[in-house]
Amino acid sequence: MHRIYKAFWNSLAGFAFALRTERAIQQEFVLLLIGLPVALIFGPTAWLKLLLVLSLVAVLCVEFLNTCVEKLCDHVTPERHIHIKVIKDMGSSACFCAQMSAGLVWLFILAGWVG
Repeated sequence: MHRIYKAFWNSLAGFAFALRTERAIQQEFVLLLIGLPVALIFGPTAWLKLLLVLSLVAVLCVEFLNTCVEKLCDHVTPERHIHIKVIKDMGSSACFCAQMSAGLVWLFILAGWVG
């Protein structure tokens, strides 16, 4: 139980640090804060409300992972390196895919094409 307690506080510390220091995390967190009430008001069913919210949470999760990869790359070699650029670009692509997926979920549900 103590390990779970410590893991929870470590997670909160990481979340707080990212919110203070990372612009992309800040922006996507704001989108989640805005999207949460919008999803609860305009989602046609409980399951679709949940899907709307989880799509935004997924975007935030991918952004956290991308930020971790970028920080690790910068730690390994702070100077420009072609292979590090490719790794960072792939992380950025993962964020883009998550964002487009969330956008499609929101479009389909709020346009009434689902549900």
